[in-house]
Order: sequence, then structure tokens, then C-alpha cells
Amino acid sequence: MGGKTASKSVYFDKLKSLLEEYNSIFIVTVDNVSSQQMHEIRASMRGQGVVLMGKNTMVRRAIKIFISDNPEYERLLPHVKGNVGFVFTNGDLKQTREKILSNRVAAPARAGAVAPDDVFIPAGNTGMEPGKTSFFQALGVPTKIARGTIEITSDLKLVQAGHKVGASEATLLNMLNISPFTYGMGISQIYDQGQTFESSVLDIEESQLLKAFTSAITTIATISLSLNFPTLPSVMHSLVNSYKNLISVALETEFEWDAIHELKDRVRNPDAYASAAPAAAAGGASEAAAAAPAEEAKEEEAEESEEDMGFGLFD
Repeated sequence: MGGKTASKSVYFDKLKSLLEEYNSIFIVTVDNVSSQQMHEIRASMRGQGVVLMGKNTMVRRAIKIFISDNPEYERLLPHVKGNVGFVFTNGDLKQTREKILSNRVAAPARAGAVAPDDVFIPAGNTGMEPGKTSFFQALGVPTKIARGTIEITSDLKLVQAGHKVGASEATLLNMLNISPFTYGMGISQIYDQGQTFESSVLDIEESQLLKAFTSAITTIATISLSLNFPTLPSVMHSLVNSYKNLISVALETEFEWDAIHELKDRVRNPDAYASAAPAAAAGGASEAAAAAPAEEAKEEEAEESEEDMGFGLFD
């Protein structure tokens, strides 16, 4: 009994120190992960993270003790179920995720195992003798005899993802030397600085976050303006609208300030500002009119010189 108590105390101290040292935790599933593969995973994570396994009851008990000092640890409790473990890290979450998921090994199909993915049998020659044709027919695999061997005529989905592998399907896959599954750590949840979320959150780009944030601000501003309830997103719009209203009042009254003096003068004396543009236009027109006779005079002189030249030639 004393040995068990001491080992629990050591485990509790180790878990507590890791929780204090690292900001992020990957809660990982370890179904079908062998001890040798676990050793390789620990070695590959060295320097980037620490893998900690333990019985769920002991982990829960330890976390409940730590909650009194760190209430955010309570978010871990709902995810401590099934065959799971912890990977502690202070590194980049995306890189750590890739490292965790990259340690996978191929495995043959086992009867009764749940298929994580669809399993297909590719078309082609199997090299098997014709005597085993009935076995393929029983599973609905389209075949023909070619050059004295069994040939699968078209691709076939043998097992659907999420379904158990039958004994016949497992036997056929092993006969064809097909290892359709890969096993390794999976990621159940990520705990980061007091928050838990799924690993798919890491795939969200910064541009998507900015777009969602901008849309949220616009929505808040619209609602705030409609309800006449001031909020930070709506303050700027409220100030602009108020300034517009103030200008409208100033235009209808004698009240004014330096910034709108010219505007009010334009409203009171539109002719004074409108005459500048026609004057410029008129100046341009008079210049064009003056230029036109000059051009005509040049053309007339040219015609006269041509006529004189013509008479002189014929004399």
C-alpha cells in the first residue's frame, strides 16, 4: 500500500510540474499504439514536448486537487476519458501537431476492428490460383481468370469507414498483402492557456479571423446605431453622424465656426463661386475665336500664292 501511495505522489508531482512548466497540452488518443511505437514517439518529441500517460482515474484525481489553485484546469476533466494521454509543449502548435500525427505505422486488418478509413481493393492480377475464385465471389469481388490466375476486374470498396472489419474481409486483405490501416496518436483536444479547442482550429488562417472580426464589429455597430446605444464600434459613426447634423443646423441658422465659413458663404452666394468657372470657359472660347480668324487668314494667303503661281506658269 505504501508503494502505491508513493508512486501516486510522484505521479501527482510530475503532472503538477508539467502543468506549471508548459502552456499547451495536446490530449491524444492512443488506441492501437504499441509500446514500441510509443517509445519511438517519445524519442521523436524530445526537445519539443513531453508525453505523459496515466490511468484516467488517477489523472482526474490529480487535476481535481490542482483546481483549487488553478480553476482553468477544470476544462481538462471532460476530455480525460477513454485511452488518452497528454503531450505537453511550449512550441508552435501546428508544428507539434504535425510531429504527433506523423508517427504512424501501417497495420493489417483485424477481424472486429473498426475501420478508420474506407478500404479499397484495387483492380489487377492477384497471382492466386483459380481454385480460390469462390472466396472472392462470396465477398462480391468481380474477378476473371487471366493467364491461369485470378484477376480483379475493377476497384471495389470492401470495408466502409466506421464499420467493423469482418473475418472474411480481414482474411482476403491479408491474402492480398494489403495493410489498409495506419495507427498512431490521434488528437482529441488541445488545451492552451486555459482554453480547450479541437485541432481543426489550427487550420484557420489569420485572414479568416480578421474577416470574422471585421464582420462582428460591423454587426455590433449597426445594432448599436439602430438602438441608439453607444459602443466602441459605433462611436466613430455616431460622431460623424452628429457632425453632419451639426452642419445641417448651422446652414439653417446664423451659428457657424471657421471650418464651415466657406461652405455657408457658398450656400449664400452661389453666383460668386459659379461665375469663376464660366469666366474661365469664356476666356478659353475667346482665345479659340481669336485663333480661328488667324488660321483663316493664313489659309487665304496660301490660296492666293497658289493662284499667282498658277497664272505665272501659264503665261
